[in-house]
Amino acid sequence: MSSQQIRVLIVDDEPQIRRFLRASLGPQQYHLIEAATGAEALRLAASDHPNIIILDLGLPDIDGIEIISRIREWSHVPIIVLSVRGREVDKVEALDRGADDYVTKPFSIGELLARMRTALRHQLQVEVDDPVFRTGGLVVDLARRSVMVDGTEAKLTPKEYEILRNLVIHAGKVLTHQHLLREVWGPTYMGQNHYLRVFVGTLRGKIEPDPAKPRYIITEPGVGYRLRDSP
Repeated sequence: MSSQQIRVLIVDDEPQIRRFLRASLGPQQYHLIEAATGAEALRLAASDHPNIIILDLGLPDIDGIEIISRIREWSHVPIIVLSVRGREVDKVEALDRGADDYVTKPFSIGELLARMRTALRHQLQVEVDDPVFRTGGLVVDLARRSVMVDGTEAKLTPKEYEILRNLVIHAGKVLTHQHLLREVWGPTYMGQNHYLRVFVGTLRGKIEPDPAKPRYIITEPGVGYRLRDSP
């Protein structure tokens, strides 16, 4: 998908932010759609079918968290939150509701563009439904349930594999502690973050060249983990 084909819905009530994004993304040949309210964002998301949404949380009519929830009722379009809210609880809630990534204001356009490319690349992988994931020396075949590291099979326990499988399915996206605990252990283990830390540690020991400096499974402090899809 070339940038000329990519429709970006910018949702922000600050004219200066929309102006900055217009000036920064326009030269990249993205097709920009703008909304200043939540109601307008929901209407444009349904009518204009954007390929990606950049969403502020502090909208004048509908909170951005609610916008994420409503869009996720019918669409898997990538959503990148761009907000001044920098607390971990805000990031966790937005990601748990279905956001693909979270960038805190003030931000660099280089970082935002990189996050956009990752989200769009993952969306394309989902649409193609390729069961084989590759990044660096790591190859995960979801159909065969096999994991190869630099040509050698990694022997994972069922829990380690389920953690990795969830990260692969959402490669490039931050998965919260709650999401991984719910998907791997079940709802009764919500809040048992120490389980996750232990198993991620053993998983890193089997797939990372240097577990002390992870190349693939990246920690998002206080929030969760992200599988880097282009190390």
